[in-house]
Amino acid sequence: MIGKILGESLEGDSLGSRYEVQQLLGKKAGRRTLLARDKISGELVVVKLLSFGNDFEWDDLKLFEREAETLKSLSHPSIPRYLDYFEVNLPEIKGFALVQTYIPAQTLEQYLQSGRTFTEAEIKQIAKALLEILIYLHGLYPPVIHRDIKPSNILLGERSGNSVGQVYLIDFGSVQTVLATESGTRTVVGTYGYMPQEQFGGRAVAASDLYSLGTTLIYLVTGTHPADLPQKDFCIQFEQVANLSPSLTRWLKSLTEPSLERRLSSASEALKTLDEPQFEIDKALAVGKPAGSRIQLTKTWNSLEIIIPPIGFHPSIVFTGVFAIAWNSFILFWTIGALYTPFPINIPFALFSLPFWGAGFVMMYTFLFHLFGRIRLRLDQKQISFINDLLGLKFNRTRATPRQHIRKLVYIPKSYEIDLSSGTRIEVTPQLFIWAGVHKYQLAGSGGVINSEPEIEWLAQELSNWLDIPITRE
Repeated sequence: MIGKILGESLEGDSLGSRYEVQQLLGKKAGRRTLLARDKISGELVVVKLLSFGNDFEWDDLKLFEREAETLKSLSHPSIPRYLDYFEVNLPEIKGFALVQTYIPAQTLEQYLQSGRTFTEAEIKQIAKALLEILIYLHGLYPPVIHRDIKPSNILLGERSGNSVGQVYLIDFGSVQTVLATESGTRTVVGTYGYMPQEQFGGRAVAASDLYSLGTTLIYLVTGTHPADLPQKDFCIQFEQVANLSPSLTRWLKSLTEPSLERRLSSASEALKTLDEPQFEIDKALAVGKPAGSRIQLTKTWNSLEIIIPPIGFHPSIVFTGVFAIAWNSFILFWTIGALYTPFPINIPFALFSLPFWGAGFVMMYTFLFHLFGRIRLRLDQKQISFINDLLGLKFNRTRATPRQHIRKLVYIPKSYEIDLSSGTRIEVTPQLFIWAGVHKYQLAGSGGVINSEPEIEWLAQELSNWLDIPITRE
């Protein structure tokens, strides 16, 4: 009778002398998912069976054991609960069985195949429920990466009032922990169309699950498999076939960015921004010059120039100035003394002082630039230039680049990070920069000179309007 498990007739078969098979729920190479009844408790359970057949691979067993160990450690109402794990060693079949709780619900894939459609409000409810699950999984130590989020691995209960139904995440057969990745154990798993680029290389991070979630939601709103939708620069072009609000469209695009650097990085961030009505790349930027700003902006139809005035005196530069004076005074006396020594002995001594003069010049330039230097960013129809101007002396901060090479204007608002070593909250200053070819023109942030967020927002909007390019948030 056990041999029937490998076929379609299953009723009455037993596994582990405890689980009576009711029906086959799914199958693929070397695996069967069965609905069974626990003879002791009388409850329905799900039995996942891995058999040692001709198509068996050791990676299958590694993933199967990892799924069992992961389920054993999880405790979440929207994830199946681990019940049992045992070896199957019978004449008809040999392998391993994993038993978990049964959830009486259909998958999103089954709903789609039956013709069900989802409203934008329902899409958001499903997204929130799944993000809550991912916040739990990614917040574990080590973080658990599902790696195979797709409609057939998401269960949806019956509607209740205004609720779309209870959402469950199942099938942890592709699960990966971050520690497993760091130890060098990488297995490429997932489903084509739902996998981000980094996962094809065997690398999966928390943001990889966000990409899979985004493609799943795109499937729900379009009814078309993500792999069948057009792409541009590896970005899924779903806007034309989805009747969604601009904010949700942008949110889905931020989830499915092919670049990890541009994709939303955490489930908590994704959940926070989902309900923000102004979640837009160029949201809520100031359009007028902030009161009290000393920045000069001049624009015509063919040029735009931004002049950032001197920083002025600040106590932090006192030490730099004093040290620069002392340093250069010492080098001056050294050089004079070296020149008064007999020729030709004085030549190497004088040459020896040159690098120290260079260091002294840099320190003095830094001190004077704080007091009198201006920064000038100029754009015209030919090029973009970025220079330091100190008392008429001009030096390139960044090499000038042809105007047509400008490809991106990036604005990153002020944010906060947690220092993992101390647990303290660290403020990350806002950033504003222009990419032109391989050159980066930084106005604010690391290497920039503007710290006022209202001024940064104002300049971002002015640059966006004049260049006629959108503001990108990374």
